[in-house]
Amino acid sequence: MSRKQQLHRPGPQPGPPADDTGCSILHVDMDAFFVSVELLDRPELRGRPVVVGGAGGRGVVSAASYEARAYGVHSAMPMTRAQRLCPRAVVLPPRHENYARVSAAVFEIFRSVTPLVEPLSLDEAFLDVAGALRRLGRPAEIAAMIRAQVREQQGITCSVGVASTKFVAKMASTLCKPDGLQVVPADGVEEFLHPLPVASLWGVGERTEETLTRLGLRTVGQIAGVPLATLQRELGNALGSHLHALSWGRDPRRVTPHSPDKSIGAEETFESDIDDPEIIRRELLRLSEKVGARLRASGNSGRTVSVKLRMANFKTITRARTLPEATDLARVIYVTACELYAASGLDRVRLRLVGVRVENLGPSGEAPRQLAIDEPESGWREAERAMDQVAHRFGSGAVRPAALVRRAESGRSDGMVRDSGDDGDGRG
Repeated sequence: MSRKQQLHRPGPQPGPPADDTGCSILHVDMDAFFVSVELLDRPELRGRPVVVGGAGGRGVVSAASYEARAYGVHSAMPMTRAQRLCPRAVVLPPRHENYARVSAAVFEIFRSVTPLVEPLSLDEAFLDVAGALRRLGRPAEIAAMIRAQVREQQGITCSVGVASTKFVAKMASTLCKPDGLQVVPADGVEEFLHPLPVASLWGVGERTEETLTRLGLRTVGQIAGVPLATLQRELGNALGSHLHALSWGRDPRRVTPHSPDKSIGAEETFESDIDDPEIIRRELLRLSEKVGARLRASGNSGRTVSVKLRMANFKTITRARTLPEATDLARVIYVTACELYAASGLDRVRLRLVGVRVENLGPSGEAPRQLAIDEPESGWREAERAMDQVAHRFGSGAVRPAALVRRAESGRSDGMVRDSGDDGDGRG
């Protein structure tokens, strides 16, 4: 059994409602989020193993349906291995603009309940509902209401853990997936945690798990039974103290509302290494279009543009430039990315991967601004917003720059893995 499989067990069985007194922390996690959003447009695939990610020899899995997970497929796995484990899986390319749109709608539901919403990613968040109890009812009732609204308004499911601390709430949502709700009573934390494997504790990676196993510690309860000084001696002061506290369910962290994205980016791994500057610039254009669309969908713009260039020998360099003003325009991002690529000295070096990222983000505004690179008084900004509207209605590939259309119509693959997606999204 894999480490991931060890962290899951059947959800709670029907019975009397658990005591949720003092359990004002909710962890809400969408179920197989990327796949669930894709199935809204492909309902005929429900019940079949579905994988979202880049196809080809170097593609990776961004998300997998629970039917695919039964075969051992999971996120971040090479797509070739996923297809060996589950040959019948349907592989779909990521459509991040769709995920951002559904995520924004789900978070509107969260914020209609409480302003204390702490996003962890597109598909999960902590909520502190203590201030909503008088208006909306007990914590478990609020959790059930959120699940119902997500299902009714967005057509997808989520799992919710209800507890007195963030760590226990997250563990509860993990263990009741998919489409579950689990309350861990404040006086039942130890009973809930202690039977779990040590790998369920935050901070226990494979190496730490090996150390704990060598010490004969296989469950959280066994860690709880070890004196703090012994854990600190074996694991170091910081990690020993951390695991000792978690083993007893102690987690003093508060829900911190609004953790803004620090950056938005996308990257692509080529099917075979590329040294043709024209092809690489074309890929920088495609990635810039994707990043610009994500920025506008999130309501952000950024001042720093960076490119990531990975050579055939896996050596990776990044180059960045801070602009005079923040932007969400793909045209500006693309021009800057091309200049950074040209200045890197790698224009004739074989590349394995390229990426584009925008950092130093802040909310986009409508304040007066200087015109962007090569931008007339009206033109690029209006064109890109029009493209957003078309993509929202007809799909992300409905309109695109002519250079990318010509390549698609010519049938040239240019050796690329198509739409391998962002380098950070996708859990569930």
